[in-house]
Amino acid sequence: MIQANDPKIRSWVEVPSDSDFPIQNLPFGVFRTPGLSPRICTAIGHYVADLQVLAEHGFFDDLGVPRHVFARPYLNDFIALGKDATRAVRNRIADILDDRLEDWDASELAGYFLHLRDEVQMLMPVKVGDYTDFYSSREHATNVGIMFRGKENALMPNWLHLPVGYHGRASSIVVSGTPVRRPKGQMQMEDGAPPVFGPSRLLDFELEMAFVIGRGSQLGTSVSTAEAEDYIFGMVLFNDWSARDIQRWEYVPLGPFLGKSFASTMSPWVVTLDALEPFRVEGPVQSPQPLPYLQCEGPKSFDIRLEVDIIPQSGKGKTVCQSNFRYLYWSMAQQLAHHTVNGCNLQIGDLMASGTISGPTPDSFGSMLELSWRGTKPIPMPDGSERKFLLDGDTVVMRGWSENDSGIRVGFGEAVGKILPSL
Repeated sequence: MIQANDPKIRSWVEVPSDSDFPIQNLPFGVFRTPGLSPRICTAIGHYVADLQVLAEHGFFDDLGVPRHVFARPYLNDFIALGKDATRAVRNRIADILDDRLEDWDASELAGYFLHLRDEVQMLMPVKVGDYTDFYSSREHATNVGIMFRGKENALMPNWLHLPVGYHGRASSIVVSGTPVRRPKGQMQMEDGAPPVFGPSRLLDFELEMAFVIGRGSQLGTSVSTAEAEDYIFGMVLFNDWSARDIQRWEYVPLGPFLGKSFASTMSPWVVTLDALEPFRVEGPVQSPQPLPYLQCEGPKSFDIRLEVDIIPQSGKGKTVCQSNFRYLYWSMAQQLAHHTVNGCNLQIGDLMASGTISGPTPDSFGSMLELSWRGTKPIPMPDGSERKFLLDGDTVVMRGWSENDSGIRVGFGEAVGKILPSL
């Protein structure tokens, strides 16, 4: 069987050189059309490949994968088969799409299982049971700390010792393309003043990535950093929208609530860790050394380039942020180990987000709070307007991809959301 990560293989399906979806990627998602019920798919070039059709023609039968699993409206049952099975499916898809057509010739079926991505509707790829948001970028935490506490107290005393996180709201996570309604809530306009109620005036994006749990654990047990990646199915782009004014008034003493729970946007494609393996890198040096349960061996991060565009209602947008996943101080393995060290159990489909991913330079800051430095440095837009925070009608587009010297590009597509006015 072909290994999907082989940089030498090419697909008989045309794939542009700048595509996020070459044969070396083969992410998993869920789509539908007016004539087709939701089902599992992968992406190749400009197309989605309907895996249910391939399953019905017997292409996965010898792998022991039930045909019906590809007809599900979420990936959860497919993920539950385990990494050996999902890895075998991904490699079989590479066999099917390989331009040498040596083992599995499905080219004559192309009209039945290939659909242009622009002509299908992508759906939520997983049914999210629980959602945790971390706070793992040192640059982001430092920037926010400087704004609200000053340089000397920028990082809280615990920050360099554990991955800070909180339990978020799974029900308001939406797939890319879903509009986001500006939230309403209580805000304190000036220190010491009584609160007021109304639409958020400081609506923000947060550039994040998230990982999907692919294996459950028992209540009362822990997952080590060495085992952690066995529990991670893959990664998505994630925009954890934030109402800064609502959040600032409510977060003491228990943390984010209404300022975060109104919406989070995820990309529709789950990129496997197998596809990202060629882009594995070391993360930042950690000092002081973490406690033993958080220590890791080997590189645990990935070189994933990230960018954010803001597109005003007028139509002409601008890239406002260019960052990288590798900047995160706390790795996914450490986040997962900390999450379970108290015995908290994992469930397939759980989502864990990185927290805002900011880099060391102003153009790599992952939120408007930082980019405009709390509104003191407005960002000029191509239409002559300025942005301190997001306006109604603005569309935020997040992208992420990895690329190496072999010319292989593995991407995540986009996470897109347009802001609608409050009702």
